[in-house]
Formats: sequence, C-alpha cells, structure tokens
Amino acid sequence: MIDDLQSWIKRCEGLKTHSSIDTTGNITIGWGRSLSNGISTDEAELMFQNDLNRTIRELHHQPWFSNLPTNVRQALINMNFNLGIEKFLSFKKMIKALINRDYTTAAVECLDSIWANQVGQRAKDVAVMIREGK
Repeated sequence: MIDDLQSWIKRCEGLKTHSSIDTTGNITIGWGRSLSNGISTDEAELMFQNDLNRTIRELHHQPWFSNLPTNVRQALINMNFNLGIEKFLSFKKMIKALINRDYTTAAVECLDSIWANQVGQRAKDVAVMIREGK
C-alpha cells in the first residue's frame, strides 16, 4: 500500500531536480518539497555527502590528479567543492604547475584569482596545503 501511495504522490507532484515556484509561490524541489522552512541537519548532511562524492569523482577523472600528494589532493577537493569543476578547470596555470610538481607556482596561481579574493582565508588555507605538496 505505501509503495502505491508513494508512486501516486510522486506522479501528482512531478520530479523537479532544480528549484521551481509552485502554484502558491513557494520554492520547491524534488517531489513537491517546499524550501520555505529550510531543511533538516540530516538532509543537509546527505546533500553534503552527495556533493563531496561528486566533487571527488570529478577530480579523479583528471589524469593528473591521482598522482598528487594527499594534502594537495585534499586542497584541490576543497577548491573544486566551492568552485565546481568547470571553473576549477579554468585554473590552467595552476594545473600545469601541479602536473610539473611545482607546488609553489601552483599555490601562487591559486591565490592570483578572483576566487581567492572572494573566499579569503579559505583560499589561503588551500594555497598553504598546495605549497607544502609532499
């Protein structure tokens, strides 16, 4: 019975993978989930884990990524999590320096960006981890 009920409600609501405005003006996502009251900590954690896993997968698709030291990979995961893969891959000079294992130049390139000005200490922390590339 519950499976039939779930299927029926899902058919009525329709899946929206991007936020939309419903007929009463509420922002909704998924199968009619109103975002007007926010989300629970559990829901935020689930979304975070999904986003982190996607971020890691995106970087593992880059042929140069897996050979980097652990701390450098972690720094790049943090950066990609914030930027998204398209913007992250636009850091061509930083990536070239990483491929050449020139971690000092990679750190400088990380900081020489609009992104670094926008996120402040986060970029400095990422650059330190890259610079220490061991």
